[in-house]
Amino acid sequence: MRIVIADDHAVVRSGFSMIINYQEDMEVVSTAADGMEAYQEVAKHHPDIILLDLSMPPGESGLIATGKIHDDFPETKILILTMHDDDEYLFHVLRNGASGYVLKNAPDEELISAIRIVYQDGTYIEPKMASSLVKELVKQEGEFEQSDPLQALTKRELEILPLVAKGYGNKEIANMLYVSVKTVEAHKAKIMEKLNLNSKPELVEYALKKKLLDF
Repeated sequence: MRIVIADDHAVVRSGFSMIINYQEDMEVVSTAADGMEAYQEVAKHHPDIILLDLSMPPGESGLIATGKIHDDFPETKILILTMHDDDEYLFHVLRNGASGYVLKNAPDEELISAIRIVYQDGTYIEPKMASSLVKELVKQEGEFEQSDPLQALTKRELEILPLVAKGYGNKEIANMLYVSVKTVEAHKAKIMEKLNLNSKPELVEYALKKKLLDF
């Protein structure tokens, strides 16, 4: 896994680099001190994951960089690394394309676990904040409309949707349903198109609204 670390404190970048480089399957390929530099390093190295701090004064913040990086480099997963255990920050970065949110004071093993989950196309939410996310999304739940696009999904797509929302990777889903990885990828693309969704967080929100996680 090729990783970029973006944080305005050199000691933080150094510390997390040591933790990550100690892993046999991980390598920090570059670091950045603000959001603009983070964007430039992603453009240069095309990493698998970027660990992105939210607050990086006086340069461009991670809040702004999240949306830019997700839009221009969707193949790079964004894992937010911050001291802010604030629900609003969490909702904002997920809506703008982040795949995970972990606090800086979390144990080393939690950070490494979050990186592995995000790398495998999963979504990682800091455990203390997961319940807040679920409550907020469920609060927005609405009734099915007659023209609900969910009705346009095939049986197979209805099987795959909740598995994707739960964080399973393409290979895991393929093994569960006894189909090829390419078949899963094709169904996922169709699901996103039919439901008019643009990102993984939107898919998770949709699945929660429709109570599909126990499907």
